[in-house]
This record gives sequence, structure tokens and C-alpha cells, in this order.
Amino acid sequence: MRFFTLLFPFLLTAQELVLVDKSTHEPLINAQFIQNYAVIRSDANGTVQFDANKTKSIHVKAYGYRPLSWDVNASATRLEVESIKVKGLYLSFWGASPKSKTFANTMELLDTTEANALVIDVKSEQGMMSYHTDVKEASAMDAHYYRTIKDIDSYMKYLKEKKVYTIARIVCFKDELSATNHPDRAVRDSDGTVWRNAAKMAWVDPFNPDAQDYIISIAVDAAQKGFDEINFDYVRFPAKSDLLFSQENNEENRLKAIDHFINKASLRLRPYGVFLSVDTYGYVAWNTDSDTNIGHRTDVLAKHADYLAPMLYPSGFNKGILGIDDPAAEPYRIIKATILKMEETVEPERLRPWLQYFKDYAFSRIFYNDFEVKEQIRASDDTNCSGWLLWNPSSSYDRGGLIMNESEQNLTKAIEQP
Repeated sequence: MRFFTLLFPFLLTAQELVLVDKSTHEPLINAQFIQNYAVIRSDANGTVQFDANKTKSIHVKAYGYRPLSWDVNASATRLEVESIKVKGLYLSFWGASPKSKTFANTMELLDTTEANALVIDVKSEQGMMSYHTDVKEASAMDAHYYRTIKDIDSYMKYLKEKKVYTIARIVCFKDELSATNHPDRAVRDSDGTVWRNAAKMAWVDPFNPDAQDYIISIAVDAAQKGFDEINFDYVRFPAKSDLLFSQENNEENRLKAIDHFINKASLRLRPYGVFLSVDTYGYVAWNTDSDTNIGHRTDVLAKHADYLAPMLYPSGFNKGILGIDDPAAEPYRIIKATILKMEETVEPERLRPWLQYFKDYAFSRIFYNDFEVKEQIRASDDTNCSGWLLWNPSSSYDRGGLIMNESEQNLTKAIEQP
């Protein structure tokens, strides 16, 4: 009787909801149904049961689908969730400005080609913010001084009206501004001075809890602004030995630190229903017996992140990979083989690779044009992964390698008809 008395209030407010694919109406299995910090997984019929009075705001996350926000409606019996294969273009800190020619060109490509997503620099390698956040620490460091997006609310409203899938790129531990303003967080050289890499850029210590919390606060702010996904780049240790950290720099500690950080970030982001993705080197997939000296192993990264975004630039692989002397000349083989290797530990629907959209710098110095881009996309498609992202550091794209979208194809056919 006591058990029933405790259960009775829940029975009065319990609601059953079925989650289905918007196009096929098939049930979504194992989707995340989120109320604040609580997660309910949908069953084999796509069904969830929840307390309708617990909170009025619900979020739904399922791999390969757009995140869905829903205000509880007692009369609803099912929710339709829209599938998406993310095909993204990177927008740099300066290119993200809505007044730039780069932004205009990129939006034109989203209107006319299969591309449907943007990866937008929110926090750069220098530590600069592209818009004015509500994070007090960022304001104290004047991180917004060079911001390129003056009105983030209007910016996000415009992109949502265009149905653009938005990804906030946040550079994590490579941060000149934070390391300069908080030298106690900085990675140090063997002589005790603040270490800077060849580009004169300082890093913050991935072990440092204050450094971690600052990055996560930026991610939470981006989630509150309406981004669909948070992408962590440089979520790793510097690839250099003999540096000084607040803890011993060994493989076990590095893996624990990165795992702890991603887990903490995922928990803090949970109430906002955004996806979390992390970038990693392509060759991490092949280094299964080590953390590549940066704190990365695919199984560890995938434990708390929603998506992994391996940087599969053929120019970034060493000569001899898969027996290939010039990896940049065989993009299809490199991309496909590496994704299949990662699929040994991560489901394909949780993999979304970065692809090369820039000139080869390591081998024959060839330009990556239509053929090379198409070959990389074809390799991604052939592995059934969750889309792809194109990286060009200057965000300079044309139609090379991209397919026209359906409306543009229909328009072309109509023009060509006599």
C-alpha cells in the first residue's frame, strides 16, 4: 500500500508519448527524451513514459536527426522527429560575419546545393569570441572585442528560418587569451615559462578545472543561443613532450582528463538538448594501442560525446598508410578505410568526418577540386556515416564537388526545356 501511495501522484501525471521518424513514421528506438537532467530512452516501439508535471520543456535527441524542443502538450500522443544527414561548411571567425562576402557566398551554396549545415567559429584559437556572450569571464578578458557577429539573436533567427543546421565550433585548450590572462592555467615549458607553439600560441592546461569550466560555460552559452550542436576542437593535449602540467603527463592521466572534461560538458549541456561532437586526428583511428600522446582514443572520446568528427584530410596522413606513397592522391581509399576502422568501436551513425577542401601541402601539392572532393564525399556515403563537414581555413568554397539540391535541379530542368 505504501508503494502504491508513493506511485499514485506519478500515475495521475504520467504521460505516454511515441517518438517517430517524420518521413517514414517508423518508431525511434533508444532516442533520448530529456527533462532537465533526466534522460528517458524510448523503447522498441518508440514509446516513452514521463511525468507531464515535472517540467514543461522537453528535448529529444536521436542520432541522425535534428534536435527537437517541445513544450508539453497533454493531448499529444506522438512526436515527429526530422531526420538529417548533416553536410556542413566551415565558417571562420571572420567569415562568419553576416556582412562578409564569405558569408553571402556560403549561404548561396546552402540555398542551391546539398549543403545544409554551418560550422561557425564561436571561440577561436586565439580565444576570441565571435559574438558577445553572457559569460562574465569572457567579458573580463574582453574576448568579444573583435566580435564579427553583432546581433547573435537575429543571426540565429535568420539561420533557423533557412533551416540551416548550426554547429558552434569551440576551440578548447589552445587559447592564447585565457592563458595570458590566467597564467596559472597555462601549459609551461620545461624552464617554467608559459609555452607557446610555433605559431606563438599558448595553451591552457587540460587538467585545470577552471580552464575546463570556462570552456564549458562558453558551450552552455552557445546552446542557450540556439545552436543545434556544440563542436569541441583542440580538446586534447599539445603534441609535444617535456611540457609541464598540473598533473603528471602520462597516458592514463591524459585519457582520464579528456574523458572527465567531455563527461562534465555533456552533463552541463544536457538540459538544452544540443548534440556534442568532438574533433580528433584521423590517424587516432589506427593508433589503437595508445592515446597518440594527446589523450585521444576513439572508445574514450565516444563514451560521452554524441558524435566524433575525425579530421580525415588525406594530406594529414603519413606516407605509407595502407601502403600508399601519396595519400593525398587517393582520397577515397584513405577516407573509407579510416571510417571503417573507427566503426570497430563507434557506430557509423555517430561518425561525421571532416573532409579536405584545400590544396595538398604534404605530397604532390595538388589542388583539391571537384574530383577529390567528390571522392571524399563518396567514401563517407559508402560507409553510412552521419554526413560530412568540409574544412577550408579561409572558408572559400565553390560548387566544386557539391551536388545541386532538389529545387535547384528542378529549376535547371525547367530552364533547359524548350
